[in-house]
Amino acid sequence: MQSGKPQTKNHQLLKILGVGFGIAVTIGGTIGTGILRKPGPIANALGDPWLIMGVWVLVSIYALLGVLCTIELGVTFPKAGAWYVYAKRAFGGYAGFVVGFNSWLGTSSATAFGAFTMSEYIALLLPKTAGYETYMSIGILVGLGLLHWIGLRTASRAQEIMSVAKGVGLFGFVIICFVYGDAVTPTQVVETTAQAVQKGSLIGAVIFALQAIFYTYDGWHTAAYFAEEDADPARNLPKSMLGGLALIVAIYLLVNIAILYILPMPVLQQSKLAAADAITLIFGEQSGKIVTFFLMISILGIVNAQVMFNPRVLYSMGRDGLFITQATRVNAGGTPSIAMPLSVAMAVVFIISGKEASGKLSDIATFFFVIGYTSGFASLLYLRKTEPDLPRPWKVPGYPFIPWVVLIASLAFLIGAGFQDPGSSVYAVGFLVLSYPLYLGVKWWNKE
Repeated sequence: MQSGKPQTKNHQLLKILGVGFGIAVTIGGTIGTGILRKPGPIANALGDPWLIMGVWVLVSIYALLGVLCTIELGVTFPKAGAWYVYAKRAFGGYAGFVVGFNSWLGTSSATAFGAFTMSEYIALLLPKTAGYETYMSIGILVGLGLLHWIGLRTASRAQEIMSVAKGVGLFGFVIICFVYGDAVTPTQVVETTAQAVQKGSLIGAVIFALQAIFYTYDGWHTAAYFAEEDADPARNLPKSMLGGLALIVAIYLLVNIAILYILPMPVLQQSKLAAADAITLIFGEQSGKIVTFFLMISILGIVNAQVMFNPRVLYSMGRDGLFITQATRVNAGGTPSIAMPLSVAMAVVFIISGKEASGKLSDIATFFFVIGYTSGFASLLYLRKTEPDLPRPWKVPGYPFIPWVVLIASLAFLIGAGFQDPGSSVYAVGFLVLSYPLYLGVKWWNKE
């Protein structure tokens, strides 16, 4: 849903978005390949259906509490850029620069990985295109860039259509599994659960599962990036974020239940694409192409959302003098006319570096995205202390308990993920060390 008349100057975003877009971009920016690819590795790590569903529910609760906190920040500071805006307001320019630049680079790598993955699925459907994945993925990004250049209204409408198709497809998958599939026998469940108990470190398995599910849930905050372009953020943002998350949680839990209902645990544990295996089990080998096609649409939706929100970070940083000031230019359609091509170009650089490199960076990006969440929750708590009289159209219920719970949970995840994958910690330290001279360089450039 969009409202209002577009009124823009050279450096102003259009305030034409509404609740419908907010829900669509939340779904589109969150649901990608994770829900279709991660159930197999998670099952392999945990083995027990109840434990699997418990971890999914746990992260769902975390996302809900995170949304409640982010709504307060989004309506209090309705500016483009989300975590960057909050960190800069609370902790100053350098903290904002680190959070913003990290968010932009992480999203660029995730965009590259998504486009490359989509090109691989195209090659599966059209074998003659195999070997041209790099060119196809670059073509996908350039095509989306041209779509966004037309303007915010066109790009947002495309996002709404893709998100609706994605949601309908996933709910359809759940219905098909329960209507046409045969349930796994209780004996199969008991046997695999007994095997899982003997598998070793439960803590390590849970941390691995949490990382996978955090990756799948990343994007629950996407609507906050567009608060500046919302016609009425104080009214619309709570509906957008809560409505979008409610649909995401329903889809994720139902899809997992459907997969556990139809796939025996040993099969699920070996599955690289659980949804396709479930459909193949019901309808035969050829039906797997249906899921492959759906995957393409799903990935296109999340890549479109990333191409849409990532430039908003550069736009906001440019406005504050923490990036080139040219990044604040906006074309007549409401698209950041420098920041958007720069963001696409960065993703293309990652594509050229190869899928393995961009995939590794995309995995590490999950670690950095949680750093973004952590900075946001810390900002909320800090700003409540330092600016208590600031008008807040929405206040997180249960303050300060809820912000502290998600802040501690985020820190615990980062510590656990750091031990599980030390490379993420090394990369984080390296980024902090390198970012300071870059920050000083940007400040000097803008003064000149």
